[in-house]
Amino acid sequence: MAAKQRLICPSDELEDSRRGVRFEVRRAGEVVPAFAVRFEGRVHAYLNRCAHVAMELDWKAGEFFDAEGLVLICSTHGALYAPDSGECLGGPCLACGGLEPVAIDERDGAVYLREGKHG
Repeated sequence: MAAKQRLICPSDELEDSRRGVRFEVRRAGEVVPAFAVRFEGRVHAYLNRCAHVAMELDWKAGEFFDAEGLVLICSTHGALYAPDSGECLGGPCLACGGLEPVAIDERDGAVYLREGKHG
């Protein structure tokens, strides 16, 4: 049986290393914020929660990348994350792990959340 899917956004809303799209997912019975970004041509999605302290990453809605568009940065703590893996690259989160991935699919010009699936 195919996983249930929910539209996040049209594919063209996500430009490489630019503004991301915020959405919500259900985890452990709660609705929590998440986001999707495009990096090196592929879309990646994570819970919008710093691994150091559970604060949202974006300093302004949808702004997750550093000025060069190379890493995701926590606006509160300065923690740096790899856009393609969520791995912590530096800052206070180094011993805390990385971002929690969200399962998505990109097809037919749109990005979809795979509901009921993690990572």
